[in-house]
Amino acid sequence: MGSGREMVHGNRRTALFLVVCVAARAASAIQDGLLPNGNFEEAPNKSKLNGTKVMGRYAIPHWEISGFVEYIGSGQKQGDMLLPVPEGAYALRLGNEASIQQKLSVTEGMHYSITFSAARTCAQAEELNVTVAPESDVLPIQTVYTSSGWDSYSWAFKATSSVVSLIVHNPGVTEDAACGPLIDLLAIKTLQPPQRTKNNLLKNGDFEEGPYIFPNTSCGVLVPPMDEDDYSPLSPWMILSSTKSVKYVDAAHYAVPHYSRAVELVSGMETALVQDVSTVPGRPYRLEFSAGDAGNGCVGSMSVQAYAARASVKVPYQSQGKGGYKRGVLDFTAIANQTRVVFVSMAYTMKPDGTLCGPIIDDASLVAVQNHAARRFLL
Repeated sequence: MGSGREMVHGNRRTALFLVVCVAARAASAIQDGLLPNGNFEEAPNKSKLNGTKVMGRYAIPHWEISGFVEYIGSGQKQGDMLLPVPEGAYALRLGNEASIQQKLSVTEGMHYSITFSAARTCAQAEELNVTVAPESDVLPIQTVYTSSGWDSYSWAFKATSSVVSLIVHNPGVTEDAACGPLIDLLAIKTLQPPQRTKNNLLKNGDFEEGPYIFPNTSCGVLVPPMDEDDYSPLSPWMILSSTKSVKYVDAAHYAVPHYSRAVELVSGMETALVQDVSTVPGRPYRLEFSAGDAGNGCVGSMSVQAYAARASVKVPYQSQGKGGYKRGVLDFTAIANQTRVVFVSMAYTMKPDGTLCGPIIDDASLVAVQNHAARRFLL
């Protein structure tokens, strides 16, 4: 009898140990940076590959896959087209309706941003659906902003539980599964909600709080258009557009006017960078900001238009592509309890390699004009 009880207890302990081990494998402890096997350098076992097609739901370490997923090596060709890999030796290609997912341990109630690199292949209107339930968005990836064909994208979510599933899915726009987008380098960052200061009614006016930027890549990170109810990777700034993005850049690779981060308006008049601010109707305010070039070889006549209430100002900048900026100032009187601050590039600019570029925005501040200054402003 005793040995039977011991056997039962032993089996229970073994079962509990297995459950704990499975749970530990199921969710990766969150840390800023690359997700576990986020660069796909941990390869599937050769027995799980049929050519480039991955066979088996759990064949790729740390990932669960569904549908037609290919394991692509750097320099591999598809017809006459070379399939590059942005870093390391391998990337994935998602066929129609294919997806990859990974469970993550997070802090409930916190906000996180996801950064990943993607490239379209032979389909022209490719897009990727990124989901952390209950939030989900389709990110357009048909516009290419780099000469390599690879761009880094960002997306943000609020954790509604302590374990979440990140899913990247190709909704499919072509009948040819081999025309799906390539994906590589998935990373995460915990976002700290920006706070308003007494010297600036704008939150995150210096753009220091934003998505993860890969330290070894110089292409910046695209912040795609979003519904106004979504949480922005560049919170509380929103990007309003149909299919175009803005680019989040760092001082390690770009000429940044203030501190270490800024935004490059790479899509001309098709994209607006906006933030809604609480204001007092009838009170005068002053908006100031830096506008210039990112020192990335973007040469030509640039122009940033800023709007607030019924006022606007245009700041022209003749770029030599070597960095530099000028300050813009917009004085206005609030007409409502909430004022939308808007920045738009009024010109389309391209670098010699044909990729889109544009003016840089940084160090934006909004203050209420004091009484004695207000009298001078109104005279």
